[in-house]
Amino acid sequence: MEVQVFGTKKSAETRKALRFFSERRVKTHFVDLTQRAASAGELRRFAQKFGVQALVDRESKRFRELGLGAAHLTDERWLAKLVEEPLLLRQPLVRNGNLLTVGDAEATWREWTGR
Repeated sequence: MEVQVFGTKKSAETRKALRFFSERRVKTHFVDLTQRAASAGELRRFAQKFGVQALVDRESKRFRELGLGAAHLTDERWLAKLVEEPLLLRQPLVRNGNLLTVGDAEATWREWTGR
């Protein structure tokens, strides 16, 4: 089993996810969103399952900095904005093959690992 974790090292939820998988000796591929943004195709996968709005972190510092509180964007425009500004993503995004989670989803991760 190998999981892919998208997030930032500053995010407490991302660190929690990395620690969770590390403690269970699950191989983890970490994608630091400050270094490399998630691709549009990757984000589309998460959006298909959870909806675009579930990916947007409306509590993030970057969301406030960009003044997006009153923004009314289409889902396609939000996806483009999330590719341009990966710090707007709710973290972490975790992928285990075709299984996906957004945010802190420890109960789901426990099902994946069986522990």
